[in-house]
Amino acid sequence: MPKKAKPAGRGKEEEPVPCKQVKVEIAALPSALNFDSPTELFESLISPINTETFFKEFWEQKPLLIQRDDPALATYYGSLFRLTDLKSLCSQGMYYGRDVNVCRCVNGKKKVLNKDGKAHFLQLRKDFDQKRATIQFHQPQRFKDELWRIQEKLECYFGSLVGSNVYITPSGSQGLPPHYDDIEVFILQLEGEKHWRLYHPTVPLAREYSVEAEDKIGKPTHDFTMKPGDLLYFPRGTIHQADTPPGLAHSTHVTISTYQNSSWGDFLLDSISGLVFDTAKEDIELRAGLPRQLLLQVESTTVKRKLGGFLRMLADRLEGTKELLSSDMKKDFVMNRLPPYHEGDGAELSTPGGSLPRLDSTVKLQFKEHMVLTVGPDQDQSDEKQEKMVYLYHSLRNSRGTHMMGNEETESHGLRFPLSHMDALKQIWNSTAISVRDLKLPTDEEKENLALSLWTECLLQVI
Repeated sequence: MPKKAKPAGRGKEEEPVPCKQVKVEIAALPSALNFDSPTELFESLISPINTETFFKEFWEQKPLLIQRDDPALATYYGSLFRLTDLKSLCSQGMYYGRDVNVCRCVNGKKKVLNKDGKAHFLQLRKDFDQKRATIQFHQPQRFKDELWRIQEKLECYFGSLVGSNVYITPSGSQGLPPHYDDIEVFILQLEGEKHWRLYHPTVPLAREYSVEAEDKIGKPTHDFTMKPGDLLYFPRGTIHQADTPPGLAHSTHVTISTYQNSSWGDFLLDSISGLVFDTAKEDIELRAGLPRQLLLQVESTTVKRKLGGFLRMLADRLEGTKELLSSDMKKDFVMNRLPPYHEGDGAELSTPGGSLPRLDSTVKLQFKEHMVLTVGPDQDQSDEKQEKMVYLYHSLRNSRGTHMMGNEETESHGLRFPLSHMDALKQIWNSTAISVRDLKLPTDEEKENLALSLWTECLLQVI
């Protein structure tokens, strides 16, 4: 039986669209995901749609439903998380609110049924069976190795944090009211069947979560049921609701999400403050005081013209600079993302291996997809004139257990170098292999020390 990849194109307002386009034979689909590289992982996740088509036609634009009839893939999806996994997880100490939510949609509103303190499996199962409540498990990649493996690769692919939640809903029930999210969403159906309805967004590419009243969102543009092995994508802002059909077994799906606060607007907010700070050091006009009583005025055309002139000047400076922009977004991403997937104790992430780099060594970066290069003020200087430093942050020693948990404490890992080391660091960054001797630093000692610092941090290998 052929497989169907169903782009959920825009339908007429009057009737839902079954959305059918691409057909492929069973042999064309993988029985599991391809982890050889981040790109190949994503390609296998959305197969048979190719990535060029996906980003041209669907990403941030419209939903995509991929329905498959592949028992092997359905079995693999089912292994990612099951209702029965909750029993062993609860024995590890799960808490309501932090790790698990119990809820049900009642009259178009979310009713939370959480207890206090630790979540016990027997109580969860009782609420599930008797109250028809949905169990929402937060960030299962903290405990499920295969989800860690998937999401770590996706963080490399997107260059953005990737979280997940599991939703387990009993037959004939619905957990959440119609709503939209501020994230790009990939739904993987793991167990049972889930009935979905999607609606035109009221806020395309929304920046926040919002519940929508059903009488105000119109008829669904798409109406379909997902089975194990199926995948659904929809952009942030897409209004949606889902229920488990009556008369069937429970449904389990995992929502994998990304691109929260990752827009051009976010990047501009992040970049512009550093640019203004640096420019003000050199431009006395930016250091001049505001006119008297400016903050007491309601509005001023003169002030708007002045600010417009400053913004044009900053734009010219930005386009003319070759320096790296300071970016808190980069640091935040690498501090909070997953560590590289590994089996065993992960010694290769904390203990350098192989030969010690020397002046005549040829070297290359390792774990490059887990590091960022940025600039910022010297955090060890307390005086007003802080010198700029180059920072190389990495996620090799990040905690998997706190991933995407919001208020959990995180710390940065990495190295800092004088700004004079920037060209040498860029050489290493942009090379598949380079001789330590060829690094653009004044002395052989500095070249060796740079290579040794990176090697000691497990970021460099001798080849």
